[in-house]
Amino acid sequence: MVYQGIRAYSNGRYVARIYIGTPGQPFDVQVDTGSSTLWVPDINCRRCNMQNRFNSSQSSTYRSTNGTWHLTYLDGSNVTGIFGVDTAVIGDGSNKLVIPHTTFGQAIHENDFFDDDPNFDGILGLGLRKTTAATPPLIDAMNQGIIKDAIFTVYLQKRVNYDNSTGGRITYGDLDKTNCGPVIAYYPLTSMYFFIFKLDSINFGGYIDNSSWQAMSDTGTFDIVGPKHIVQRLAKEAGARYSNSTDRYYVDCDADLPTLNFVIGGITYGIPSEQLIIDVGNGQCFWAISSVSDGSTSPYEWILGDPFIRQFCNIYDLGNKRIGFAQSKDP
Repeated sequence: MVYQGIRAYSNGRYVARIYIGTPGQPFDVQVDTGSSTLWVPDINCRRCNMQNRFNSSQSSTYRSTNGTWHLTYLDGSNVTGIFGVDTAVIGDGSNKLVIPHTTFGQAIHENDFFDDDPNFDGILGLGLRKTTAATPPLIDAMNQGIIKDAIFTVYLQKRVNYDNSTGGRITYGDLDKTNCGPVIAYYPLTSMYFFIFKLDSINFGGYIDNSSWQAMSDTGTFDIVGPKHIVQRLAKEAGARYSNSTDRYYVDCDADLPTLNFVIGGITYGIPSEQLIIDVGNGQCFWAISSVSDGSTSPYEWILGDPFIRQFCNIYDLGNKRIGFAQSKDP
């Protein structure tokens, strides 16, 4: 069992420290179950902020490849680079997950979305299947026989008071019984790439929708995302105000909102008001729900991001292709 501490930032980033190379070069990476590639900035990155950068000449275990890659994320951020092979080290304390011969991305160009955020260097993709030429690190560890049980638990603290604060923990190889209650239920995944599962229905205040949806658990999304026409109905129930300039909904910071209920496998998972309000300063608060255009071609309609994961620990069971939820013990 390996533990990995997570640091939280007010902009919704959850960041962990990993090492790549021999000796290990440190990187602060966003933990992201909504993608599958590990990448960090390269020493030759032409557009990277003043972040940690990987210098292949300083690693005795590095091997170059001829591969190149390009990734675009849901928020419009994109990054391009080359692939390398080296040892990745994940975990805190003396017990670490050491994965040799790992293919990872070395970013050569990042757009403004990444360049303007100094809180993290790259992304640790924890998805199921590779979407680039790089095998996801945990799948790589399982294939190499380094870990027997390809399972990990994500616990996010419910309250973040300041940047670089303690934000939670990832437990690799087991359940997190310290911060999470008993597993409520496991659900089969409907995708072989990401953690997508069936969502029976939603209800919020006086609004109920019994449609059957596909939902994705995503630690890399700081809010809950749904179809535009549904989110508009939910916003009306919340009394939320939409801003064209920011493409966000706003609510009063002291609002007492109804519980947002997701029904999964016949079990109701409720997100209370405190998790649906994000204080952005200057007396303004985001409503922690946003939308994507109707008619999206993605394999899921809902993203259950950080507000859901703060309320319920998510157990990602890669070996059995399932996801489980447990009540967070965080008061």
